[in-house]
Amino acid sequence: MPVLTVRHATTYHYRQPVAFGEHRMMLRPRDDDDQKVLESELKITPEPSRLSWTRDGFDNHVAIARFADRASELRFESTMRLDHAPAEFRAADIEDFARTYPFAQAAEAGPHVARFMAPRCRHPELDRWSAGFLREDGSADTRGLLIELTKTIRETFKHVARHEKGTQDPIRTLKLASGSCRDLAVLMIAALRLLGIAARFVSGYLNLADDDDESVTGGNTHAWVQAYVPGPGWVDFDPSRGTIGNQNLVRVAVAREPREAIPLQGTWIGSASDHLAMKVAVRVIPADAGADRGARAGMGR
Repeated sequence: MPVLTVRHATTYHYRQPVAFGEHRMMLRPRDDDDQKVLESELKITPEPSRLSWTRDGFDNHVAIARFADRASELRFESTMRLDHAPAEFRAADIEDFARTYPFAQAAEAGPHVARFMAPRCRHPELDRWSAGFLREDGSADTRGLLIELTKTIRETFKHVARHEKGTQDPIRTLKLASGSCRDLAVLMIAALRLLGIAARFVSGYLNLADDDDESVTGGNTHAWVQAYVPGPGWVDFDPSRGTIGNQNLVRVAVAREPREAIPLQGTWIGSASDHLAMKVAVRVIPADAGADRGARAGMGR
């Protein structure tokens, strides 16, 4: 497996020292079949009075920090090394019964798949848009359906940076024909669940290759989709880039809804005017690029 190093730093700046409430972090990548964490380090300044680790109901790593000190700057710096194996989505890997849509989920898929099938919303416009990817008789080639949906979103929707909290309603994304990576992921999830295909939200990191130098990479926090396909299991689809498979994607958290996969959230105590800025920098560095190569910083989603 290729080895990647991911560095993610988030810094909050305040006008004067403030007190901090509990902070919840989802920064450590998942241990899945195609990615394994080799080393993980988390530095927090000021040092928390207590730091605890757990796993949520989706087997994501969650850290909880509590603080006793006041400060005018709060910084979280996570550094991770992991084995990452790119995986393709091949028609031959799909179970025979599932190669043509619609298909019934096999009983052995279990509740861990069923809980990602409940539709997010129902709306005539979304119904019509989703049905447009099917033949007149309501059938489709399963692999072709998933690929076409991913690429259509990439080709017909504008991918924009949107720094507001939360996600757009899928109907609003349809009307605007634009959205952030998380908005486009939510739209694709809504369409897949309406079609009866299990789909979940993925939060993590995107490895960005430099156009002029393939050895120099940057990174960004990112959001995409996993759909469950009998045979290969959970397959990655990135509608904001139109790509299929986990190439250049590092999974941190999977969830039913985006609010369950927020990388960092917490509270602070002070006047609203005390908050000055939040800065986020991400680097994703392949082992052969070297830690000292010029990687670019990325901002938010």
